[in-house]
Amino acid sequence: MPETVPFDVRMLDVGDGHRLYVEQAGRPDGLPAVFLHGGPGSGCRPGQRELFDPQRYRAVLFDQRGAGRSVATDRLHANTTAHLVADLERIRETLGIERWLVVGGSWGATLALAYAEAHPERVTGLALRAVFLGTRAELDWAFVDGPKRLRPDLFADFLAGLTKSEWADPLAAYFDRILDADPAVHRPAAWRWHDTERVLSAAAPARQRLAPPTAGSTLPATPFFEAHYFRNDCFLRPDQLIAGARRLAGIPGIIVQGRYDLLCPPATSFALAAAWPKAEVRIVEGAGHAMTEPGITPALRSAIDELASRDTAVRNRRAAAP
Repeated sequence: MPETVPFDVRMLDVGDGHRLYVEQAGRPDGLPAVFLHGGPGSGCRPGQRELFDPQRYRAVLFDQRGAGRSVATDRLHANTTAHLVADLERIRETLGIERWLVVGGSWGATLALAYAEAHPERVTGLALRAVFLGTRAELDWAFVDGPKRLRPDLFADFLAGLTKSEWADPLAAYFDRILDADPAVHRPAAWRWHDTERVLSAAAPARQRLAPPTAGSTLPATPFFEAHYFRNDCFLRPDQLIAGARRLAGIPGIIVQGRYDLLCPPATSFALAAAWPKAEVRIVEGAGHAMTEPGITPALRSAIDELASRDTAVRNRRAAAP
């Protein structure tokens, strides 16, 4: 099957020294859908276009502020959840889209929820994967309590990048180190954080322990964005997204959840669904966190198509009404 190629690529100036990479793929007259990448900071990838049937959708993918192919004078300046929500509205308005299906996983699910709760009238449905609500309790589980109990050997490697005095609050210590201006400080911390997250993303990772990074290898961007966002509670009020779920009352949602996701465990998805009556959780047995885990991508693609069909049926009924 040939790779889906964008029919439109542009750089969108959103102010604050940020220009966003934005692409559209599929049909210009197709059902509008927007994909929100994870991280924060990972950027979108060509393979993510394949979630959307090019004969059916007008799929919008973009790199969030400072990430991927987007350009910034300072990638973390004016970079908060509120800025990203505003950017989504700027993109929608610029492209002349009235309402769209919003798709996102992990951090992308966080942003999708923040956007939908701020602008419910612009969302036809939410297809989410591995819900993350942006709370410190979730981070403590993902990087401390969960690994300590389920992957203690990996957790020992994680702590080995810190001094014993920093073990009392390893997350704060890692955020401080990653955001330190000195490469001798931030480089090893960023690699340890990144590689720990990679191992935890798979139910059966190819590598169980941390290994020294390849000499001269390019630092990944996500640790710096994650330290910036996570140190600031994702720029959300306490429990903002779960409390605001009542604003999703008219929006249908399907949440795809790996059974053995250690980073974003099923309990979070079920808690969200309990507060959002039109949401359904679909468990993928045997899968972990990443979109590349077995069964996750097909389940997410199915969720997107089902929500699109529901929206089409609603619009057809309205058009047929006297």
